[in-house]
Amino acid sequence: MLEREIERSFVKHVAALGGVAEKFTSPGRRSVPDRIVSLPGGVIIFVELKRPGGKATELQLRDHDRRRAMGFDVRVI
Repeated sequence: MLEREIERSFVKHVAALGGVAEKFTSPGRRSVPDRIVSLPGGVIIFVELKRPGGKATELQLRDHDRRRAMGFDVRVI
């Protein structure tokens, strides 16, 4: 299963919950989470999507830790 297929399915599931899962890119900065998920009630979650057996890189984990230290919810799915 390709990561883009997982992303497509994930976006549909989030939409079914009444939310949006927007692609997140940051020019000049690598290893940011794949999606910013906005859910009803003001919930925002940064999401890194991986195919089965995939793992976040060291740079991604560092970015996740930085965001968590600021109080953000970051998930690797």
